[in-house]
Parts: sequence; structure tokens; C-alpha cells
Amino acid sequence: MTSQAYLCELFSLDDRIAIVTGGSSGIGRAITGALARAGASVVAVARGEERLRETVAELLADGCRAAWTVGDLSSREGVRAAAEDAAGVFGEPDILVNCAGINIRPPLDELDEDVWDATMALNLEAPFLLGQRFGPGMAERGFGRIIHVSSQQAHRAFVQSGAYGVSKGALESLARSQAEAWSPHGVTCNTVVPGFVMTPLNARLSSDPGRVAALAARTMTGRNGVAEDFAGAAVFLASRASAYVTGQSVFVDGGFSVH
Repeated sequence: MTSQAYLCELFSLDDRIAIVTGGSSGIGRAITGALARAGASVVAVARGEERLRETVAELLADGCRAAWTVGDLSSREGVRAAAEDAAGVFGEPDILVNCAGINIRPPLDELDEDVWDATMALNLEAPFLLGQRFGPGMAERGFGRIIHVSSQQAHRAFVQSGAYGVSKGALESLARSQAEAWSPHGVTCNTVVPGFVMTPLNARLSSDPGRVAALAARTMTGRNGVAEDFAGAAVFLASRASAYVTGQSVFVDGGFSVH
């Protein structure tokens, strides 16, 4: 077997169907592109139609199979509608990536119930509901990959972790519960833990050059992350190569968490 054939067999996503929430911006957009270029038919889900159109148009121009659907994951009704719309494009997914999220950072003594509820609804409840919708089907078919995008704030408190850190800590626990339930049936469930990444979600911090430099100095690579750093991890976790990796938090952070 040639090296190319071996790598294709190990990592190819040909004939797989993927749904990526938050798939038109930041890390989600990079993962959408990575899965599509690895062969999957990918549906990007997000609230903004313009960015979705741009993301998918770029992939179609590259010869990928991709589509988009507008979805508001901030309510149970919105999650259910988005799930059915997304599954109606190419079919039931083999791969689910939960990247959609919000990060509102008031000091804890100013954190009200509305911020708490909004954060939990999008960052935790939407991934749970999508898992409940698609996980059992993956298990029945004998193959599935659920990938959540977490945060350093699931593990350490800094820059006003607030409700966001709590939601991401719970998200990693959700992955372990999903792994326990469905991994015996061929469905792996993992989280990717970024370091500080220059994305729209981190726009406020990104606008502070001093803070950006300090965060970069905390890594072992000497730089902050960019969205494209997550392409390889996403393809690995979505492919047959990761069949024995489940319930894990995979840090893609330039050494931030161990420095």
C-alpha cells in the first residue's frame, strides 16, 4: 500500500456526512472547511446567512460538497428546527461538531440570570439536544463522531470566566457521558480545547495588544492560535483514525495549558 493510499484509508471522510454548528466563523469555519476538504459532505449551521453563503461558496469553488442552513440554537425549538433542516440536506450525519457559542464576560457579581440562561442554552443545552437527536442514530448505524469545542476556561478561571467557563466545563462532562452511552456502538465523543485564538468570539481581548502579547508568551510556541490550527485535530477526531479515542479533552493550545 502506498503512503497516500494508507493515509486516505486512515483519515479520509469520503461518504461521511457532517453537521457543524457555528460553522461560518472562526474555529467553526476552519473545521467546516477541513472536514469538507477531507471528503465529507458538510452542512454549516449558523445565524448569519451572509457568512454562511461565503463559507459554502468558497468550499463549492474548491470542489467540495457543502451546504448551509440558518439556525438559531438559543432555544429548544430553534435547535430542533435547525437539526431537522440540516439533516434534510445530505441525510443523517455521521459527524456532529458543536462549535456555536457565546461568551459574555460580566464580573460575576454583575452576572444576571438572563446572561446565565443565554449562555447555558447555546453553549450546553444545544449540544445536548443535538446529541440526543443524532447520537442514537449514529449508534444504530455503528459509526459516529461527536466533537465539542470547549475552552481553557473549563479548566482554569481567568479573564472573567463567569457563566462561560461553567458552560464549557459542563460541556466536557457531557462528552464523557455521551462517550459512556454510545462508544460501545462505534460513536466517539470528544472535546477540543483551544488556547487563546484570534477569532470574532475573542474580539474584545484581541483588541488589547498587551493582553494578546501576554497570552502568546504563556504558550510554548510563542504565539496565539489561529482558526486553521484546528483543521488537523478535527479531521483526526472525525475519522476512523480516532476510533479508540473517546471521552477525551484534546488540548490544541500551543502548550498554553501546561506552561
